Amino acid sequence: MSGRTRAAATILSILFWLAVWQLAYHAVSRDLLLASPTQTFNAVVRILGEPRTWRMIGRSLIRQFAALGTGVLLGIVCAALTSLSKIARAIISPALTAVRATPVASFIILALVWMSSASVPIFAASLMTLPIIWANLSQGVAGVDRNLLEMAAAYRFGRTKTLLHVIVPSIKGTFLAALSASIGLCWKAMIAAEVLGTPKEAVGTMLYNAKIYLNTDELFAWTAIIIIVSRLMEICFAKVIKAGGRGITY
Repeated sequence: MSGRTRAAATILSILFWLAVWQLAYHAVSRDLLLASPTQTFNAVVRILGEPRTWRMIGRSLIRQFAALGTGVLLGIVCAALTSLSKIARAIISPALTAVRATPVASFIILALVWMSSASVPIFAASLMTLPIIWANLSQGVAGVDRNLLEMAAAYRFGRTKTLLHVIVPSIKGTFLAALSASIGLCWKAMIAAEVLGTPKEAVGTMLYNAKIYLNTDELFAWTAIIIIVSRLMEICFAKVIKAGGRGITY
């Protein structure tokens, strides 16, 4: 499919769903329950025109990157431990499996008892990122070609050289896929934590306030902003990886 065809298909899809949204608005006929596309667009323009909006988005993004970095770092450490030690695997694996199976709201509510509302989003989002990085890296390490490891041993690479020239290139794709999947999940978990914790100057707090004060157009507008920011992060990450991948050699 050519670039123009993909663009045309995307535009047609957007127009179709906007039409469905408009029809649903007319069917409901109650602004309190459903805002129209026009009302939502006007609310987005109004919200983005306020300086404090960009400050709140910036603070939420700082929390996002702090949570993502923490989750990725802990995931790498846990993957290294469980790959090197059966004892560590027996201890860590059940805990991280339980984390993956537990709803994020449970961790957020518990964290609100233990820490400040400003710290909860980072904690909850990093906790959602950690198991994804750990699971993918663990699978990647387990899937490293044994012939390459034997060749590295035959040429006496040593642990550091084997890690840099055999293991890292082998798991690079798995790691980047896990990181790409984690970005969106981390953002959603962090917004959920902001909604429940309502820290000062946060996107999730504004989403909660719009719901409390029954500002349906702002509720839809903040939802649209959250989706747009998430999509922009994913696009930027994909471009960085594509650009960086061309210059990385092992």
